[in-house]
Amino acid sequence: MRRSVNENAPIVVKIGSSSLVGSDGGLRTDAIERMAMMVAAQWQEGHPTTLVTSAAVAAGLPALGLDDRPRDLTGLQVAAAVGQGRLMQAYTEAFADYGLVVGQVLLTKDVFADRSQYLHARNTLQRMLSVGVVPVVNENDTVVVDELKLGDNDRVAAMVSHLVGAGMLVILTDTDGLFDADPTLAEAELLDAVRHNDAVLDDLAGVGRLGSGGVATKVIAARMAAWSGVPTVIANSSDENVLSEAVDGRGVGTWVEPMESGLSARKLWIAFGQPARGRIVIDGGASRALVHEGRSLLAVGVTDVGGRFGPGDAVDVIDDTGSTVARGLTSMSAVDLASVRGRRGGGEAIHRDQMVVFGSDLD
Repeated sequence: MRRSVNENAPIVVKIGSSSLVGSDGGLRTDAIERMAMMVAAQWQEGHPTTLVTSAAVAAGLPALGLDDRPRDLTGLQVAAAVGQGRLMQAYTEAFADYGLVVGQVLLTKDVFADRSQYLHARNTLQRMLSVGVVPVVNENDTVVVDELKLGDNDRVAAMVSHLVGAGMLVILTDTDGLFDADPTLAEAELLDAVRHNDAVLDDLAGVGRLGSGGVATKVIAARMAAWSGVPTVIANSSDENVLSEAVDGRGVGTWVEPMESGLSARKLWIAFGQPARGRIVIDGGASRALVHEGRSLLAVGVTDVGGRFGPGDAVDVIDDTGSTVARGLTSMSAVDLASVRGRRGGGEAIHRDQMVVFGSDLD
């Protein structure tokens, strides 16, 4: 499955807080410098590279005299406000040693949900890459609220991979990749290569922690990238050759094989960008209509409703075998849908344009 990145194709690399922050809570200068060296090498090889970085909050803690992350939203935003400048200063100085200029890009969920903002973000990132500026991307933790929050920088990196048309997403963490079990609790084997829909990834979504974001967020990010047609490598950030080895297609970390064709940014967000607020169980006829006919989900095909959701919330669609066949944004609340489920003329539960059907080639 492994292969090298096509010549001149963009790269997106994400680095987590656990790889950038020392035991004292401050930024590790050596880690920042190693990242700059690795990214600069890819630019020299002809791969315009975007860096998605965590650690803004952690970078702000020492200046505020704090030993631990604040637990309240405002405290986190203050730490991020202080830390963003310090983090960017460190990257600016490190990349300057290689003659590269960096530019800060702060994103929130609405950038991907709104077509106009999405196009502006895509054009800005692509222009930065075309003029030789290294985008340094982070979620805008200083002002973001739950409704606009992407959730973690693994997801941000996957969405950025879609924006720039990346040839590869590389997620760097503090372990060697994905394992078939939690390596801290049991003997575990490193997974060399998996397909985006392999069952082992479903199992891993509930296992332990892999770096600061957890294994689940890395699996989600890899699948988001996969549905854009972008392969992902998850590997250890401590090896200074890890990025070049990943880009060259060598056996480092875990390779996640993508789909042959990708989804739109909006459909990616529906599928992976937010947690499901509930579930809708459907009968066999409705399942066939979704998977094979590209139809919307009607209330007549709904057999059960679970959770507390409102119009526009994300829900999982479960077939009569218990398998998740789709995820979509509902047209009605859980209460309203429950009152009309199974009825002809009960209305549209989820419009096809607001839904991603897994295992279907019709999206």
